[in-house]
Amino acid sequence: MATLLRSKLSNVATSVSNKSQAKMSGVFARMGFQAATDEEAVGFAHCDDLDMEHRQGLQMDILKSDGGDEGAEPPLEGDIHYQRDGTGPLPPSASKEGGVCAELSGQGKPKITAWEAGWNVTNAIQGMFVLGLPYAILHGGYLGLFLIIFAAVVCCYTGKILIACLYEENEDGEIVRVRDSYVDIANACCAPRFPTLGGRIVNVAQIIELVMTCILYVVVSGNLMYNSFPNLPVSQKSWSIIATAVLLPCAFLKNLKAVSKFSLLCTLAHFVINILVIAYCLSRARDWAWDKVKFYIDVKKFPISIGIIVFSYTSQIFLPSLEGNMQNPKEFHCMMNWTHIAACILKGLFALVAYLTWADETKEVITDNLPSTIRAVVNIFLVAKALLSYPLPFFAAVEVLERSLFQDGNRAFFPNCYGGDGRLKSWGLTLRCALVVFTLLMAIYVPHFALLMGLTGSLTGAGLCFLLPSLFHLKLLWRKLLWHHVFFDVAIFVIGGICSVSGFIHSLEGLIEAFRTNAED
Repeated sequence: MATLLRSKLSNVATSVSNKSQAKMSGVFARMGFQAATDEEAVGFAHCDDLDMEHRQGLQMDILKSDGGDEGAEPPLEGDIHYQRDGTGPLPPSASKEGGVCAELSGQGKPKITAWEAGWNVTNAIQGMFVLGLPYAILHGGYLGLFLIIFAAVVCCYTGKILIACLYEENEDGEIVRVRDSYVDIANACCAPRFPTLGGRIVNVAQIIELVMTCILYVVVSGNLMYNSFPNLPVSQKSWSIIATAVLLPCAFLKNLKAVSKFSLLCTLAHFVINILVIAYCLSRARDWAWDKVKFYIDVKKFPISIGIIVFSYTSQIFLPSLEGNMQNPKEFHCMMNWTHIAACILKGLFALVAYLTWADETKEVITDNLPSTIRAVVNIFLVAKALLSYPLPFFAAVEVLERSLFQDGNRAFFPNCYGGDGRLKSWGLTLRCALVVFTLLMAIYVPHFALLMGLTGSLTGAGLCFLLPSLFHLKLLWRKLLWHHVFFDVAIFVIGGICSVSGFIHSLEGLIEAFRTNAED
């Protein structure tokens, strides 16, 4: 009896202490401060400011009272902590830091279904860069077709193992999500000696891929317009300058709400264009040059084709946030299977029938092979899609650069580019404009769609899709892996490394040669 009485008195004292602490933290929260407990310090350390996408899943939750006894007092406002499993609701008032993390993680928004997640993956791997695949078949023949299938299988597998790295087994033997992003996985692999090195490497790779994607949009816009109106006295470089002038307002973007309204329309238009190209090729099926499909490869140019094919499948960088926002994450594997199977079939058919139609005359952008009567219409739609797609990677690249170089707290290399009222400073706007101009200069001096696409795919595409996922999977989960998983991971890492180095060297050589030629002109 005495023991029971002491236990009740202890519970009452603990409850009073908790309520007083909760009230004090609530006062601090309303004043704009956040009480810093050990759990919150860990939460803020995980809340990576380098990229919006790398903060998916961090949520603020009301601290539950110990024991959960019947009649216990509900937690008060302000007594909050980070929930790594993403199960807790957002409290009414959160600190400034917590509010930002919640906003960027999409908290409060409805979860997406497996079909909606599949649509996002399809948009990423079935974009307009598919137009360069027939050019890859030109230099790779049947091996290029095999590589389209092989890349689909490998990217599907590495996407799954990347998501597996987000989970670990807790003390109760349950599989729980302990990481939220690609950066978290990379940092976990480099900890404890270099706890932030992996995340910085991933962010650098992402910046390179995003900026190169912007350059490719400018290149393809100039290329398509020049080939659509060859009789006009306007060069491809001039068309690229005109396209960049249209894109210059991107430097003033504060969000992507206006641009996102056109994303679905652009995607549907691109699918229609692909169908039109395939329909035209099928109409010339009698003239298909099957004898032109080679069993041997062009040793000098095929490595570039590898980069082109790999780049067309890149989607790993946003898969962790996508899986974290699914209603049923268990459907992720099934979603990855059918999206990559569909992509493999469509890409293989598109590349093959387009190459069979034009054979050795296949150009870097396949729509340039269309008759002049329909080429202009199709290319104008593609240019519109490219210009409307440019703000997405541009805005993402700007966010990563600003947060890592100008807004990363005490670790920032330069002063904050935003004023106290949240407005962008003049020199910050100048830097954004400089990034737009940089994409233009690259497009002018290296106006080669296939070379740039091959370089990007060999450098960042192979790294983010092949090398890093297999390496992280071995590092984090090697004790629980079956022998065939270890074999697959090692094989993918070795093959991916060889293809990446070979493609990068050949693409870089081609770009240097093209740069010298343009500089002489």
